[in-house]
Amino acid sequence: MIQILFPLVFLEMGLILALVFGTPIRRLLIMGLDRAKQGRSPLVAKTVAGTLCVVFISSLYSVMEIQKRWMETGSLNPTDQVLQAYNLLDASLMDRLHYYIKELKLLKNSMEEITQEHKTGVTQERSLEPEQGTKLKETDSKPTKQL
Repeated sequence: MIQILFPLVFLEMGLILALVFGTPIRRLLIMGLDRAKQGRSPLVAKTVAGTLCVVFISSLYSVMEIQKRWMETGSLNPTDQVLQAYNLLDASLMDRLHYYIKELKLLKNSMEEITQEHKTGVTQERSLEPEQGTKLKETDSKPTKQL
């Protein structure tokens, strides 16, 4: 899995560097990214969720393999201890990442609801403004008594 991870990380680093600096490639990359992500957000979310699921299952499988060796031999060697600690840390970080993604989704949904309420509130206020304006004009046009 690490053999796939390193080229992917280097590709992302190159993409970030190309986007940070104002190079001629930047405009081309932005246009390509805009076209690639139009209408595909559910697909991207499912792909990321699937990737996280595979990594999590792989981590759990490694932990189970180490525990199986531990049951067979009766003791853990230092290498297995380090691997088990690493895999458990990896699994707990995946769990924390899942929690943050879920929180982000809830915040996004609540933010969309607030903006919808705000938009409908603004349209209702605008629909009330002409009525209030005519009432103000009527009161201004009435003659007032002067003393």
